[in-house]
Amino acid sequence: MFVQITKEELIRETSKKAWYQTNNIIWTIIFLYPLFSIVDFIYATNFWLQFFIIRIITILIIYGLFSYFQHKQFSYRILLHISFFMLSVTAAVLCNLVNIQFLTIYFMLFATTLLFFNLQAFWEPLNSIIQTLMALLLLAIFFNLLSEYNLDLVLSNGGQIFFIIAGISCLIPSARYKVIQREVRSQIMIEKSNEQLKQQNKDIAEKNNLIDLQYEQLRKLDSQKNSFINIAGHDLKNLIGSIVMSNNMIKEEDFRLSNDQKEFVGYISESADKMQYMLNKLMDVKEIESPDMKFNMEIFDINVEVMHVFKGLYETALMKNIHLIDNVLKLPLNVRLDKVFTGQVFQNLLSNAIKFSQTNNSIKVVTSLQRQRFVFEIIDEGIAIGQQELEMMFNKLKTLNDTSGVTESRLGLGLSIAKLMTQEMGGELSYRSDDSGNYFRVEFYVIN
Repeated sequence: MFVQITKEELIRETSKKAWYQTNNIIWTIIFLYPLFSIVDFIYATNFWLQFFIIRIITILIIYGLFSYFQHKQFSYRILLHISFFMLSVTAAVLCNLVNIQFLTIYFMLFATTLLFFNLQAFWEPLNSIIQTLMALLLLAIFFNLLSEYNLDLVLSNGGQIFFIIAGISCLIPSARYKVIQREVRSQIMIEKSNEQLKQQNKDIAEKNNLIDLQYEQLRKLDSQKNSFINIAGHDLKNLIGSIVMSNNMIKEEDFRLSNDQKEFVGYISESADKMQYMLNKLMDVKEIESPDMKFNMEIFDINVEVMHVFKGLYETALMKNIHLIDNVLKLPLNVRLDKVFTGQVFQNLLSNAIKFSQTNNSIKVVTSLQRQRFVFEIIDEGIAIGQQELEMMFNKLKTLNDTSGVTESRLGLGLSIAKLMTQEMGGELSYRSDDSGNYFRVEFYVIN
């Protein structure tokens, strides 16, 4: 996660931190500064009351300036310099008025005030140097105006300690400023990282809700599909039962049938058996969608199965004046597949090609051996169905409208199952529809 901090953000957060520190300084002065009068009462009995009043007036002015600067959003640096100047004036005057024996105490109070500012204020080191120079200048001015003692005596009674503390305190803001600025930067990064995490969590929650919604929709579609298959399977069972029963009744009268009629009765019987086998498989929806779908694998000549499908649909094609062209390879090619499902794949593809082809058209059925793979092809050079229509055709429960405008009562379930069965048996099924016509292709590995 990459977090970038702009210069404006750093300045804004630094200003917040600086004002927070300034607030601490001002309120500390307001509450503690009047207590300095206790020291005045003990060590400067002649004028402690006057300075008590001065201290009260000072804190009232500082509080007023503090409120005004906050309201106008002026620089906190100016407020601190003014506040320190007012405190320094009083301290410098006292350092030059009190008795020499108490001078060290007042120099210590003045040094404590300067040190307090440098420890608390959040600003550039230059500001502390300015304050130190301001304190020294005020001491020098009031020394010339008010002091009764010479310089050596003042220095030996606390003056040296004040200068040492003032010099050391100027070194504090440099390190403090860097540390607090680093803290501000870290705080900004943490806050922005938290915001990013919140946004990511929100996005994840929205996506999860969308996934849950889509899952619920898919579950409903799956339930509708299962209901359709169950209803259709139940009706098909009845129809197949009627076909088997009628065909058996015809078989009982086979002495009246010609050889061609007996052959057709055999086709009907074999097709009915295959339909019953497939229907039993397809009724188990969970099994047909499972990657571990069970097949009855056996070795057989796949070209013979193609010819069987070809002959079974030849008359159907003639009824629509469609000419089926036999380019089936006469070479035996053995495969190890589920014979019924393999035949049904070819049956579905060819029957749909006939169903949606135009009248007086020709359809080629071609088989070949290419790189140890059996290839079954249906080539229709008539009017193209359309790639988008084919995509619908090979997806579950999609309705197909042919290009001639005649609506066929047909669901794409058979073709989607054919594609699924081909893939589950290790084969490949592809299709194409363009200006050259319609093309279907199935590939399986051969074992000889």
